[in-house]
Formats: sequence, structure tokens, C-alpha cells
Amino acid sequence: MLLEVDNITVAFGKVSAVKGISINVRDGSIVTIIGANGAGKSTTLRAISGLEKLREGQIRFAGEVISDLPPDKIVGRGIAHVPEGRRVFPDLTVEENLRTGAFLRKDLDQAEADLRSVFESFPRLSERLGKNAKTLSGGEQQMLAIGRALMAKPKLLLMDEPSMGLAPVVVDEIAVIIRKICAGGVPVVLVEQNAQLALRLADYAYVLETGRVALEGDPDALLDDDHVRAAYLGV
Repeated sequence: MLLEVDNITVAFGKVSAVKGISINVRDGSIVTIIGANGAGKSTTLRAISGLEKLREGQIRFAGEVISDLPPDKIVGRGIAHVPEGRRVFPDLTVEENLRTGAFLRKDLDQAEADLRSVFESFPRLSERLGKNAKTLSGGEQQMLAIGRALMAKPKLLLMDEPSMGLAPVVVDEIAVIIRKICAGGVPVVLVEQNAQLALRLADYAYVLETGRVALEGDPDALLDDDHVRAAYLGV
């Protein structure tokens, strides 16, 4: 198992945002986490990447306990995080944003090759190489955020609400990109408010409710689950 999130609890003061969640991610897979606002989805991703400390439980990556490591060490182990809201550096150029993703890397020649690969995957970014990130459209900023994460040469990619605020045609583009990333050898943990999209992409799915795993299983089975259909698919 590549990633093992074992019975973790994350609390803010006396309030537990995540209450004993366990999640597994196999190599070569897309795993999605869906749920309503406030269910604990983003907090779970932030705990995996070291941005939130655990009150209980443990996180293991490639067999190593990482839940006591700082975020930069977790990035160094191979976990990259595309945060909610994209969070690009608005006053840096597209190229400068991408190069920040490779900040911890020592293999500079390979990093240059990976930069060219990002431009092949996102040709619109190559057309805006010298433009400040704040001048890009929402979809282009999302592509930039994904490209920046890929520049870290991750072994696992965490993606938080990549479809948020995007037009349907751009959402379809992002879906194709996510599939290509996984097919290229980088597993993905996908947090999505768009449950239909998430379940269509995923190999395995978890449904969070009030900080706990309420359901988990095959995405096709969850698409047919009456509770999931009523609560998250509007059916």
C-alpha cells in the first residue's frame, strides 16, 4: 500500500474536524474523497501533507511514518499538494511559479526536462510563459497549480477541489489531465465537491460526513447508492 491513513483525528481547539478517518491508496490508482462542505475533506489532505498536526492516529507513505514530519520533508518524500483555490503566486510569472515547484530538487537537468514536459501537457502555459499568474484565467491558473506540483516530481499527488469555479468545458479538460497524470505513474488523491466528476474518475471512493468515513467502496456502486444519489448527486 502506497499511502495508509490510519485512524487519524485532527482537532482545532476542542472541535474535531476529522474523527478517526482511515484511508488507503494503492499505487497506480485515483482515490476520491467526497462529502459536504465541512465534512473534513480538505483537512484530511492537509494532514497528509503535514499542514495540520494529528491529535491521534498515524500516516504512512511507502511504509514510512510521515505524520511526524514537517511539510517540506513530506514534499521531499514525494507527496505534492494542489491546494483548494489554486494558490498560485499572483505576481510571479508562469515560469517562476513552475520553478518554485522544483525548489527542493537537486537533479537540475531532469527538472529542466520536466519543465518541458509540463509545457507539452499544458501548451497554454507555454504561450503565457512570461505573464504574471494573476493575468491567467481560472482554468489556466488551475493548470499552473497542477504543473507546479508536478515539477516536484511527486510519487503521489493530492488535489483539493480542482474543478471549483471552472466552466464545464474546462472541468472536462481537468478530468482528462487527472487521468493522464495517473496513467503516467503518479497516483492521485482527489477531493471534490463535484461528486459526479469524482466518482467518474476514481478507482476507489470514500464518503465523509461530519469528520468520519460514512461510506467507502467502488465508485460505480456508490453512484447507485440511494443515499449518495440523494445527498451528493441531486438525484
